[in-house]
Order: sequence, then C-alpha cells, then structure tokens
Amino acid sequence: MKLIVGLGNPGPEYAFTPHNAGFLAVDRIAEICDVSVANRRGRALTGKAKLMGHDVLLVKPETFMNLSGLSVKALLDELELGVEDLIVLYDELAIPLGSLRIRERGSAAGHNGVKSISGVLGTEEWTRIRIGIGKPPLETGRAVRAGGTDYLLSPMRKQELATLDEVLDQAVRAVEAVLTKGVKVAMNEFNKRVAVNGE
Repeated sequence: MKLIVGLGNPGPEYAFTPHNAGFLAVDRIAEICDVSVANRRGRALTGKAKLMGHDVLLVKPETFMNLSGLSVKALLDELELGVEDLIVLYDELAIPLGSLRIRERGSAAGHNGVKSISGVLGTEEWTRIRIGIGKPPLETGRAVRAGGTDYLLSPMRKQELATLDEVLDQAVRAVEAVLTKGVKVAMNEFNKRVAVNGE
C-alpha cells in the first residue's frame, strides 16, 4: 500500500486556490481510478484505489495546511507504513505554473504543509511532487503578503485554472512513474521538462 497525499485546505472557499493544487491532483487521480475520496480516516478524507497495479490510499488531510503532518503520521501509523510508502503532492511558488518537479527529499522552503510533515515524521526523506503555481504576476494588482499568502488563498483565474488543469494530468503520470519505475527514474523523466522552463 502506498499513501498518496495531496495538500490543501478543506472548505469550498479554498477549492480552486493555488494552495489547493495538491487536493486537485488527488481528485484527478480519484477521477481516473473511478473512486471517491470521502471516507473519514486519520483526520483526512481518504479513498482506496488501484493505480498501475498498486494498492494506494488517496488522502486529503482535513487538518488545514499547517497541521498536515498530524494526518499523514496518523495514517502511516494506522496502516503500518514507512516514509518510503509516502508520496505527497503540493503547490510550489518557486516553480512556474504549468510545470512540476519530483524530489526524493528536501527542505520545506517556506511551505507550512511540508514543514508540518517533516516535523512530525522527523525526516525530510520522503517523495514529493511539487506542482508549480508560479509567483503572482505583478500586473494583476493582487496584494501579496510575505510568503505570497493572499495569492495562495485567492481563487485562481480561468486562464490559470486551464494551465493548472494540464499539469494535473502530468501529476497523475508522475505518480504513476514513481509507482512503476521508482523515484529516480521518474525524476529524470519529469524534471527535465521543468528545467526547460528555467526553474
């Protein structure tokens, strides 16, 4: 069993904000697998699925972003899984919208959900798929507080959602590649595309 966790904030007001890219990616996987992520378990909404021949549990923590680690740890413990069985999808300001990057480990780089997971698990050695949301374009006139908070929690515009929609399909393929080929091969396959866009 693999735990595939999307990070985000529960509630309809956050549904289509940049910070919920992880939730949207898990929803896309659920759609492809024809399952519902609706069972309450380990302070999260979950759904069992079969992806590329692997048993997976799709997870959307209900703890709000900053406490995501509590939900992830509860589920890993309950299912007797290790960090090697964990794949987390989340938004990344440092990567342009329309791109993604796979990493085996790494610092939180200011992302509170990632900080929470690494803090609770006591390690940064877990697989993550970072979905680019880019920095807010200045010409939009959207106010940006430190850390891009306003941008992260504001609904995305139609054009931005269309671009994100394409990368969500890439995110599904990235998860499939990690499951079937391993994280290193998946990184070689997917991270080249990001480099072209000049991360």
